[in-house]
Amino acid sequence: MHIEKDIVVSLHYRLTDDQQQEIENSFGDVPMMYLHGHNTMIPGLETALEGKQAGDKLEVTISPEDGYGEYVEERKQQVPADAFEGLDPEVGMQFTADTDQGPMPVTVVEITEEFVTVDGNHPFAGQTLHFDVEIVEIRDATPTEKENGGLHQEGGCGHDHSEGESCGS
Repeated sequence: MHIEKDIVVSLHYRLTDDQQQEIENSFGDVPMMYLHGHNTMIPGLETALEGKQAGDKLEVTISPEDGYGEYVEERKQQVPADAFEGLDPEVGMQFTADTDQGPMPVTVVEITEEFVTVDGNHPFAGQTLHFDVEIVEIRDATPTEKENGGLHQEGGCGHDHSEGESCGS
């Protein structure tokens, strides 16, 4: 079996930046799982995994345009601090802001007495990403996973069930 659309992929990865500084590492922990071909993985990595099989190991370099996109300076904005009255924002705090383009996740990057600066770029936007990947297991997706376009993970599947119903029902 090879990785293609509607295949559930379980993999370990180590993610580093251009200076080989480790950003994330799943080795020694639970493997990451995703449903291939449903836009739940960054495009460059999904393309690199296409056609691979369990046991394969690969090193992949992903450019910003095939990862989390280029950094867009206009997505960084200063908001008057009084707009956060009663919230006590902290650097690193993430929340969803209502924008002209609809809801957008933002991260607080700077706080002064007058302004709270928020950034709507993904934290990895503009970065070249380096992945060391080991494909642990692959399997066919269940009909429910295909229908939902995603997986039901341990600890909750992201939607409510009727009494007695479980994930996959």
